[in-house]
Amino acid sequence: MQTELARSMEVLGKEDVPPYFLSYEITEEETVSVAADFGTLSRNDRRHGRYLDVDLRVGDHELDNTRQLRGARTSFHRGVVAVSPEDDVDAIRAAIWNATNQRYRRSVERLAKVKSDVELKVDAEDQSNDFSREEPKRRIGEAPPPLVVDDADWERKVRAYSQPFAAYGDIYAASATLSAVKETRWFVSSEGAEIRTSETRFRLYIWAQTKAEDGMKLPRFESFTAFAADGLPSDEAVARTVAGMIEDLAALRDAPVVDPYTGPAILSGRASGVFFHEVLGHRVEGHRQKRADAGQTFKKKINERVLPAGFSVRFDPTQRHLGETDLAGAYDFDSEGVPARPVTVVEDGIFKGFLMSRTPIEGHPASNGHGRKQVGFRPVARQSNLLIDVAEPVSRQELEARLLAMVEEQGKPFGLLFEDIQGGVTYTGRSMPNAFNVDPILVYRIYPDGRRELVRGVDLIGTPLTALSRVVAADSEVAVFNGICGAESGGVAVAAVSPGILVAQIEVQKKQKSQMRTPLLPPPFETSPLETLLQGE
Repeated sequence: MQTELARSMEVLGKEDVPPYFLSYEITEEETVSVAADFGTLSRNDRRHGRYLDVDLRVGDHELDNTRQLRGARTSFHRGVVAVSPEDDVDAIRAAIWNATNQRYRRSVERLAKVKSDVELKVDAEDQSNDFSREEPKRRIGEAPPPLVVDDADWERKVRAYSQPFAAYGDIYAASATLSAVKETRWFVSSEGAEIRTSETRFRLYIWAQTKAEDGMKLPRFESFTAFAADGLPSDEAVARTVAGMIEDLAALRDAPVVDPYTGPAILSGRASGVFFHEVLGHRVEGHRQKRADAGQTFKKKINERVLPAGFSVRFDPTQRHLGETDLAGAYDFDSEGVPARPVTVVEDGIFKGFLMSRTPIEGHPASNGHGRKQVGFRPVARQSNLLIDVAEPVSRQELEARLLAMVEEQGKPFGLLFEDIQGGVTYTGRSMPNAFNVDPILVYRIYPDGRRELVRGVDLIGTPLTALSRVVAADSEVAVFNGICGAESGGVAVAAVSPGILVAQIEVQKKQKSQMRTPLLPPPFETSPLETLLQGE
């Protein structure tokens, strides 16, 4: 990679439009995925591949080919360039040579469009440079150990984890998947960076789905992430989890549907983690403050209050664990060769700044190690490990007492408790309402007498500034949500760590549902209905 980098810079440096920056990143992925449906093996895949990303910039740090063309849709997908997984020097150099030629031609053409855009359009709101100057780092980590997976044991596990669902004819889909990924990255740049990192991740994902009589699909899932196989839960712990999922699915089938509602609510730690990820996290990604079509929710909010006193929000990719739980958003270097570092975006309720890649914005001229991407995409500022810190948390009992006080004060028949959550989506552009939609899967009504009732068909919706302004308190029950976040630069691993929170007012809408009935034919084998579990049979 270094040899081809030097040759490319020398040869292309003689062209009329020479590159001022060039980097190569090769990512090697070894993956194993074993899955079963209803106790029957459905997949056992092993894959090994290497993929090349080329970042070639023409122009200079102030203005280059990556600047957004205003009024045009910007694509962050570069395309996947496969490299031989064998250590054949000539084959690797040939792949780099071919990709560099193609990228150079496209970069020169695009720079001409950028210059025309600057001349013909109104002045950009943000006049900051297109690329920051960073000190190049050199770190060659230890050679990664081999990825060892016992196929027979993993096949046994996924069969055992998914088998219990087969006893219930009202569960129409159920699977268990164990996956392992070893990712090794080599990164070099014309600035002098030379980095090799490697890490292994293991994930267990269990998913099942039933359906209510009105056609609503009712999913339930659990996932576990660890950096080593022994960090995943034991067979006994998984069995208890599966039993709980079956019980939840039975209860959800008979649960009433919630009508559109506004009122106070508690979000558990997992639910509030996703809430902050969608409502705040995506809006503090730096590149969104520069794009002309972005909503720029917090661009002018520096040193303004956005959360109650005592609430702080930080992103820390250097923190790999919370207790015994591994945090999926941890890494050593981002995708631009910048060291990972913690970033506080809200301190004691006051907004302080943004997550940054090497794309500067006004007031933030440098990266803070959050330029991230999936293979084949261009890096932009992305979230890592989101952590909510609260100076004076209260007990869950106190939080529920305050919820019921708000129910009485607002004259509401009940409050809501969002216990578990599937994910969410948020819109940050100007072309549509700047709103979010969080997708809960376990929601309860809490009545003034303290009684709880499971409900279904709920989507938690709202707009960011209003939603954050309604946060009033937090409990001490901190939980972790590990997942994959999808955005412009592809899917990246993230974590959200948060206590449960009390929100003075939330809004829910009815969830979209299927119009198809439950199956007309009974299952072709002996089963027990889900309801028998609730009856203790």
